[in-house]
Amino acid sequence: MEIKQLLKQAREIWGNERLTFSQIIIRMGKVFGDLCRWERNAPKDKESHTGAELKRELGNIIFSTIRWCDDLGYDPEECINEAIESQKKFTNQ
Repeated sequence: MEIKQLLKQAREIWGNERLTFSQIIIRMGKVFGDLCRWERNAPKDKESHTGAELKRELGNIIFSTIRWCDDLGYDPEECINEAIESQKKFTNQ
């Protein structure tokens, strides 16, 4: 699925309300915390720690970040392209 289609789907789910940077950071922290809890793998969480759960959490951060870029007025594709170039420079490609 293309980025623009994903953004359209995100808007269908969440509506057109734009989050502020502070609101985005809080939500990003929640998903990051879920990933950290998965890695900690405490005995109480072991039953729920499946490959499906990890895939869902990674998908949450990808899908949400597309919308968050748009919330802040950025084109998600441009953000992705900037990240690709930055990572290439980091690895000296």
